[in-house]
Amino acid sequence: MVHRTLLAGLAGLLLLSSVVAKADDANDEKAKKMANNAGCFTCHTLKHQDSKNGSKPVGPAWEDVAIQYKGKPGATEFLTHIVLEGSNPYASHWKNKAAGIAMPPNAVAISEADARQLVFWILSH
Repeated sequence: MVHRTLLAGLAGLLLLSSVVAKADDANDEKAKKMANNAGCFTCHTLKHQDSKNGSKPVGPAWEDVAIQYKGKPGATEFLTHIVLEGSNPYASHWKNKAAGIAMPPNAVAISEADARQLVFWILSH
């Protein structure tokens, strides 16, 4: 009897992990579609890519953004503001890591709610 209960519990955990994985995949696809529609992939990539010819990417890869900001207090609000309003070219926090001088404002391309959701998704990876 204990054996059956244990097996049923394990089966339930496997099913739950499958449902969670599918939900994560759906969230990933939704975020990628939102980013594509807003034009984010013009300058950014998902994963860090070392250049073969020494050139730097226009904007940092989101993997690098997540590494730099994950767990920092206020990161979501700070980055959402940067997405919407752009960044100061004289205070670039990606100097020598990205070719772009500054991030342009994107409030015309993405809503504040969507920008916040996208930033949260980036930081969760």
